[in-house]
Amino acid sequence: MKRHCSIEIPIADRKAAGQALVPLLNAYRGRADTLVLALPRGGVPVAYEIAMALGLRLDLMPVRKLGVPFHEELAMGAIASGGVRYLNTDVVNTHRIDGSTLEAAVERELKELNRRERAYRGDHPLPDLRDQQVILVDDGLATGATMRAAIQAVRDRGAARVIVAVPVAPSDTLAELREEVDEVACPFVPQWFSAIGCWYIDFSQVADHEVIDLLKNAWGRDLQVRTQS
Repeated sequence: MKRHCSIEIPIADRKAAGQALVPLLNAYRGRADTLVLALPRGGVPVAYEIAMALGLRLDLMPVRKLGVPFHEELAMGAIASGGVRYLNTDVVNTHRIDGSTLEAAVERELKELNRRERAYRGDHPLPDLRDQQVILVDDGLATGATMRAAIQAVRDRGAARVIVAVPVAPSDTLAELREEVDEVACPFVPQWFSAIGCWYIDFSQVADHEVIDLLKNAWGRDLQVRTQS
């Protein structure tokens, strides 16, 4: 394994990825005006480590990638909670994606987004993002489509500052995101980039029950802190 900044490459797992991001976000430690929003499912274990280590609130920013037909790993766009839709027009035009194909993808992914939000959140209230600093966390970025949808969603909900925190991403995607957010934390930017999973030892799929367990632990801690205050 090789060390790049605060992270070992290849990354052991999502827990290690979150721990590696903690030093880069230490300025937000214990701040009442800051919360961590995870992009499910892969971003949740990463965000959990950050929130626990820095004493920050943890919540979700549900997003779904819109994959190109027969090439689902390539994002032609993304949708996010609150009706946000982001389109990668270059990909849409290059692959000649017509309107009906796009709308079918949106409808399909919206059903899954709504299912996940119900399953993960239950009756837990949505966080108020007005005047808050929001740290958006995922387990890595490729095209950045889902992160852009998340950024738009939190801006729409009144976030004062937006910070993107990911363990690994290509340089061109990061350069574009830096134009859209207030801060980017990313300890590893490889010279070549094929897929996020290439940089992990364990990149197994995160199950629904893992997401729910982590959220319950974090929300239980937050309730205990508020009760003791």
